[in-house]
Amino acid sequence: MSLDPRISLVTLGVDDLARSTAFYEKLGWKRSPASQETVTFIQLKGTVLGLFAREALAHDAGVENTPKGFSGVALAHNVSSERGVDAVYKFALSCGATPAKTPAKVFWGGYSGYFADPDGHLWEIAFNPFFPLDKEGHVVLAP
Repeated sequence: MSLDPRISLVTLGVDDLARSTAFYEKLGWKRSPASQETVTFIQLKGTVLGLFAREALAHDAGVENTPKGFSGVALAHNVSSERGVDAVYKFALSCGATPAKTPAKVFWGGYSGYFADPDGHLWEIAFNPFFPLDKEGHVVLAP
């Protein structure tokens, strides 16, 4: 059997579902009608973002709900230009994101910055000249 590699759903554990849902809606992301009282689903291009109570998510996974801090995970949103990075970063801050790293040229040859959502989940906004975007905005890795 061969696995078909993909990420179908990313679920973020959040402290206040209503607050987190409102933040992502301010970014212009649409709450799906499939959402329920205890979970928010947001349809993205090829992936769904889920928002679920942090304590309940830890319980579901069978792990301890440890204190917040750097989790070793960052989600990324790639755009097609440095100006695009600046615009998305500025917009996210206007929606309530917390700045983590101001956009700047980076060691790997691109341009990126980081912000945190209301629960501290890190998002990188990046322009990567080595990973062009196709006409639908998906990252294309060179063979």
